[in-house]
Amino acid sequence: MGTENDVVIKILCRRLLILKEPGVQWLIGSPFLPFLTITSTIRCLHILQADPLSVDLSKESDEIRSLLPRGFEVIGAVFVHNNNELKAEKVIHNAISAVRNFRKTVYGDDNESQEVIGAVLDLNNGSSDRDLQFFISRRGHPSSLVKVCTVIYEDHPEKKVWDRGCIVRCELPVKLPLYYSSTNTNDVEGVYARAIEDVERKLRDPDVAFVIEAQDKPSLGGLPPIIIHGIDLPAELPDNAFIIESAEESLVKSLRCSYFFSESKDIASFSSVEEDVDKILVSIMFNMSRSEKPSAPLAEYYPANGAAKLLVVNHKLEVLLYATKDLLLTEMVSKLLVPGLVDQLHSLKNKILPNLLKQHPRLSPYHFVPPGFLHPITALYELRYGETELEQVEVRRSLHLRLGLPFDRPLLRIANAINLSSVKENTRGKSIPKGSYLLKDVHLGIPSSGVSGGYASLIQGSYEYYHYLQDGFDDSGWGCAYRSLQTIISWFRQQHYTSVDVPSHREIQQALVEIGDKDPSFIGSREWIGAIELSFVLDKLLGVSCKVINVRSGAELPEKCRELALHFETQGTPIMIGGGVLAYTLLGVDYNEVSGDCAFLILDPHYTGGEDLKKIVNGGWCGWKKAVDSKGKHFFLHDKFYNLLLPQRPNMV
Repeated sequence: MGTENDVVIKILCRRLLILKEPGVQWLIGSPFLPFLTITSTIRCLHILQADPLSVDLSKESDEIRSLLPRGFEVIGAVFVHNNNELKAEKVIHNAISAVRNFRKTVYGDDNESQEVIGAVLDLNNGSSDRDLQFFISRRGHPSSLVKVCTVIYEDHPEKKVWDRGCIVRCELPVKLPLYYSSTNTNDVEGVYARAIEDVERKLRDPDVAFVIEAQDKPSLGGLPPIIIHGIDLPAELPDNAFIIESAEESLVKSLRCSYFFSESKDIASFSSVEEDVDKILVSIMFNMSRSEKPSAPLAEYYPANGAAKLLVVNHKLEVLLYATKDLLLTEMVSKLLVPGLVDQLHSLKNKILPNLLKQHPRLSPYHFVPPGFLHPITALYELRYGETELEQVEVRRSLHLRLGLPFDRPLLRIANAINLSSVKENTRGKSIPKGSYLLKDVHLGIPSSGVSGGYASLIQGSYEYYHYLQDGFDDSGWGCAYRSLQTIISWFRQQHYTSVDVPSHREIQQALVEIGDKDPSFIGSREWIGAIELSFVLDKLLGVSCKVINVRSGAELPEKCRELALHFETQGTPIMIGGGVLAYTLLGVDYNEVSGDCAFLILDPHYTGGEDLKKIVNGGWCGWKKAVDSKGKHFFLHDKFYNLLLPQRPNMV
């Protein structure tokens, strides 16, 4: 074991060590980034027997293959232990061996073709990133280890990844009709496996066309798409695995991903992958006729030895890839896209096979960029169940554990998935998403409450303002509580606790009927609802629990200011206030504990005008209301009772 002062490891991830107990982490890098650059780290979840440093490569490789986009790969491992009898050199050799075996399983590397990183942390001597000891195994000398003396943590990691990089996205629906014997159902698994293999062959068929264009500059008004045709060549010739049909073939063959991006992107202030990263879209077309020449109609038949059944399995493939802009388009397709599609296809097959005939799962890929990650990760979610179903919760909990994410925040729910499919420019005729015209966070910039020496406790996060007459629906005089509920649900959507659409009045009524709170005649009526009904709907649609505060008179509401302030500081959700025939949304309180003076930040759903922020604020439809104003007028009526609905922020994944 030697030491070389010129070896430098660069770390882009803000949190390198996610283990606090013995175990294994994988170090992630990219062949398109400078050598020995670590972009992220993920936890190894599958071990053999009871040894936390013994990796089950079969299970690990299957899961990580589907989790990481092509263009990122495992380049190292961290072994964390607390065993005083273990020598550092032995642990490092085990780490290097685990990485090499993993790469051989997933990427087909031989044991000496790639330089890899090994790191060790003895918890008896430290517990932070800075206590890690790094080693590399040189290419061609797998048993020779070099200690790394210089580790650099980059200040602007996003810039390093995305200045010269882009995302490639490809969607491919796959429909597999499976004919199998009705008397021997065991045969269906083999039929399904052969159908998957057939799709693989089609992806490498000479007649397959890969249509490539810029995501945000579609061919309608920008550069024309590039069409690459596949050719079925042996695996040992990957560089020539695809050719391009073009009048200027030699020129087009040299095109790189940068062809679609006329200006080099300088990511000075990175906000998100969705907004700041250049994107390429690839569509795949299959030649179903198999011939360019006219021919007679052809009929095919499949003889069966007995009675047969038909099972149709639908797969939705959607892969993301990471490529640098200087990568040839042909190499992007052959080395990244097709292997990425095949990986996802096999991941779907492995999950579906055990339940193929038992109502096979409806799996769909979703992409996320969790906090601390520079690149997307992909999760395959079952769509037959709701997000609160126990099995789905456990899937997300496992992903949180693997990625080092907290267990009290919903970071990997479908609502958090990144959306790379929409074009930023306004396209004529494009439909406007539901609710996109609504005003958000109308309380920002509201003048002070007028409470001297008070402390303002406000809503945390964003919401949309729902009020009377929106969407051309006349609910004036009866729909204020419905609108308050819509505002509350919009808050849960904006904070990514749910992907459920904000329900209409009729859908709210339908939910109350389904749980047995109302008779069927309630649907389509103009009956009022109150805080209790709102709590039922939030529980049914979102799985959100609520606390209810009852006060006998509006005069008692100021006495609840301390409790309301605590709610906004700990939960941060909007509150519905219902009393008599009116309902309001409460966004905050300003309270002086010494004098008892207080004010309530009210969002009034009774507003009937357009989405005019100035008109709403100047008209007092969103503003501070003192329990008793300077003229002695009471905002909350003394002869009415009030119920306050306090939705609780979910503690969940």
